[in-house]
Order: sequence, then C-alpha cells, then structure tokens
Amino acid sequence: MTGSPDLPDVSDLLERAQVVALPMRVRFRGVDVREAVLFEGPSGWGEFAPFVEYDDREASRWLASAIEAAYAAWPDPRREVVPVNATVPAVGPDDVPAVLARFDGCATAKVKVAESGQTLADDLDRVAAVRDTMGPSARIRVDANGGWSLDEAVEAIGKLAAYDLEYAEQPCATVDELARLRKALARNGIDVPVAADESIRKAEDPLLVARLEAADLVVVKVAPLGGVARALEIVEACGLPAVVSSALDTSVGIAAGVALAAALPGLDHACGLGTVSLFERDVARQPLRPRGGVLVPGRAEPDREALAALAAPDERQRWWRERLVRCHALLADGSPR
Repeated sequence: MTGSPDLPDVSDLLERAQVVALPMRVRFRGVDVREAVLFEGPSGWGEFAPFVEYDDREASRWLASAIEAAYAAWPDPRREVVPVNATVPAVGPDDVPAVLARFDGCATAKVKVAESGQTLADDLDRVAAVRDTMGPSARIRVDANGGWSLDEAVEAIGKLAAYDLEYAEQPCATVDELARLRKALARNGIDVPVAADESIRKAEDPLLVARLEAADLVVVKVAPLGGVARALEIVEACGLPAVVSSALDTSVGIAAGVALAAALPGLDHACGLGTVSLFERDVARQPLRPRGGVLVPGRAEPDREALAALAAPDERQRWWRERLVRCHALLADGSPR
C-alpha cells in the first residue's frame, strides 16, 4: 500500500518509540545535538524529528511522514541512484576542506550563508574556499534560509555570483519577496536562479510559489510535507524542477528523502541528502552517506547497539513522547493537510 496509511493507535507508536540524540560534528542550523524519535512498523522504520521550535500543528506533518514510512509502501523508484550534494555549514574558510572531505565524490556543494552574527564578507570567504577546494567544474549553491532582506539579497547574490552559483536557495523569507527578487536580479543582469525551500515546506499554501512565479525551482523535504506521497503531489502541482533535501535526518529519515528523489519524474540537480556526514555517529548499521557522490534507494536499518548508545536522556525521552501524543491527536482530528 502506498500513500497515507490508517492512523495507528498512539499506544502502539509509544511502545515502539526510541528517542535518540546524535551529536553533530559541526554546529549546524544552531543545532549541536540532533534529537529524533524512531519507530518500526510493518513496512520498516519511520522518523519523527521536527525541530524543537516548531509548533504541534507543523510538527504533526512530520509524524504523518514517519507513520507513512513505517506503515505504508513508498513509490517504485524511477532511477537506481540519486546524486547528492555536500553541505557546508557556516564555518570559516580554513575549515571548508575538512568538511568537504566527508562527502565522498560529491561534485555539488550547498553552502550556508546569511548566518546570524556573520557578515557578507564571511559568506564570500566561505564560498571562495569551496570553489578553490572543489575546482571550476563543481556546482555551488547557497542557502540563506530566508535571512536576507530584498535589498540585501540583491547585493549578496550579485557579489556571490562571481563564484558561478547554480542557484540561491530561499534568499528572502516571504514568497512576495522571492517574486520581487527574481525581477530585481533580472533588471540588474544577475543570472542566478532562485529556489524556494521554506516557502514550500512551511507554507499553508505551498503552491503559491508557482502561482506568483517566485522561484525557478523548488526544494522539497519529505517530513515537513507529510510524507513521500504528499511531497510527490506538491512537486507535480508546482510544475517546477525539484531538489530533494533533508532536515538533519538520521539515515532513517534520509531513506525517505532518497525514496522521493528516486520517484520524481525528472531529477536535474544533486539532492541535499548527504547530511548524515555531519553527525559524529548515526543510528544505522550502514549509514546513508554518499559514496561516489550518490545514494542508492532502500530502507535504513537501525543498529540496536547504536540506538542504545545514542538514547536521549530521560527528560528528553518524556518531552518527545508527550510531543508525539499531541501531534497524534492532531492527526486523529484530521489536521493538518
């Protein structure tokens, strides 16, 4: 069965739930330790790991995705491998080579920019170091996570364009700003495509981006959209090229992202699914880290010893279980969609 399964009883999920805490190699998106709830169902393992600041309504989509993974089947893949990009956090330029070395064979890099407390000069130095390390043939994209105003984005992208950007991901926070930015870049002769991420996965109306012509492509993440089947529906409805990315998932969550990328009708860009390399240790027997720049579709199987070693402290176990119960109640009430 593909698509949305029947909602399992919350007691069943709680009985199966394993709460883990994975230390990061490098601070990323303000996170030093990534927490997640994993549970096994008849189809395999699912992952429930919305960021702690998300409210229950938003987080319940992540639970729907985890339930789909554990209790339903994913679509058949259209391709045998999925190309993957390296991910470079907001590190100094001297640290860039060591970060890139963790992503075997990746010919594309996504570079975090617009980090709080840093400057455009920091971003330029980081992107320059990536270009120097990877060479002229590599693809480089930047991700601002909506951190720039419209004017700041025009200035920053104009300067970063010197490093031959593949695209700029979510340079501004709102869909309206993205639409105006595309026009401003065109007026200024800055040939850098705009990608929408948060404007898809955090939006009440993820199709607004396409209607307002606010992006050249969309970045989709399985968990925030409610699962592989729902993400496929959104990509099809948007009618724009898609890049599949992760949300600091363990290998269990990454497997869902790879399933989506493998099922897309077209895939012209490397996907942001190599972030397991940012963890000191993963939960899987065979962590889903890129080899030769690609990942292979398939389920991730957690290692029981790793689950025990990475178990979250008791107070965090309680916090996540209570959150799961609240989000399950929202799903039982029929929201969100």
